[in-house]
Amino acid sequence: MSLFKSLAVVVLAVCVGCSAQSSSNTQSQNKLSDAQLNRRIQDQIRAHFSVPPQVNITVGAPKPSDFSGYDAVTVAISDGDKSKNYEFLLSKDGKTLARLSKIDLSKDPYEENMAKIDIANRPVRGNKDAKVTIVNYDDFECPFCARMHSELVNVLKQYGDKVRIIYKDYPLTEIHPWADRAAVDSNCIASQNTDAYWDFADYVHSNQPAITGKKEEHRSVAAMQEAVDKVTLDIGRKHSLNVDQLQACIKNQSESAALKKSVSEANGLDVSATPTMFVNGEKLEGAIEEDALIDVIKKHLQEQGSTGTGASK
Repeated sequence: MSLFKSLAVVVLAVCVGCSAQSSSNTQSQNKLSDAQLNRRIQDQIRAHFSVPPQVNITVGAPKPSDFSGYDAVTVAISDGDKSKNYEFLLSKDGKTLARLSKIDLSKDPYEENMAKIDIANRPVRGNKDAKVTIVNYDDFECPFCARMHSELVNVLKQYGDKVRIIYKDYPLTEIHPWADRAAVDSNCIASQNTDAYWDFADYVHSNQPAITGKKEEHRSVAAMQEAVDKVTLDIGRKHSLNVDQLQACIKNQSESAALKKSVSEANGLDVSATPTMFVNGEKLEGAIEEDALIDVIKKHLQEQGSTGTGASK
C-alpha cells in the first residue's frame, strides 16, 4: 500500500499549533487537552499525507524520547487488516510534530530482510548452495510476474551455478480471482515434487490467458479455478505424483496455512505489489529489466567473493 510506504520514508516537521492567534485567546489555546491535541495530530497527519477517510489514525500517549524538548509518540495507521506503527516526536509545548528516520548503522538491512524470510522447504531452482539467493514474491495471475518469471529463467541460464531462486506466494486476490487457487495448488505440488512445482510455475506463467479465458467468454471465477486445478492434476500425472493425495490437497483450499503465512511474511517486509524480489535481502520492486537484475546479482556475487561472471548452462 503506497500510503504506508510514503509514511515510512519521509522526513518532515509538521506544525500542530501554528495558526495565527490573537493575544486574547493565546493563553487558553496554548494548553490543549489530550483529546484536542490528539485530534490536531490526526488532522495534520491526514492532511499532510493525504490519508483517505476510511484509514484509521490512532495516537498513543507521549513517552520520553532521546531528543531534548520532545516526547515520543506512536501513531498507528490501519486500513482493514493492514496496520503499521510510526514513531513521531512531539514538542513539549505541543506545537510541533516531527517525523524522523533513525538508522542504526551497526545493522545490515539486507541481512535483516533475509532473516524475516522463511525459505525452509521451499522449492529451489539453481544451485541450492549458491551464495546469492533470489526470493520472488509472486502472483501466478499477474502479467508482470509472467514477464519477470521469463527473465528469471534467462538469468538462470547464465547464473544457474551461482544463484538459487525461491518463490513465495503473494496473490493479489482483489484483482486476480484465480491467483490464490494457483498458489495453493502449486504448494500441493511442491509438497510432493520440486521439479513438478517448477513445471507448474513455467506453464501457468506462460499460459495465463488460457486459464483466464477470452473476454467474450465471460468465464466465471469457478471456471478459472477449475482450469487451474486441471493444469495441476495434469502436471501431477506427468510427474507420477500421488494423484489421490494431490486431489485431497486441492480440495482443501481453505486450510492453506502456508499461503497465509507467506502473505503475512510479505506484509511484514512491506511488500505491496508483485513481483517483489529480494536479492540477498536487497529489495527490488516490479518487473525490472533483466540487465538491471544482472547488475544486482553481480554486485552481490562480488560481495560474497565470487567473480560475478555468469556461466552458460
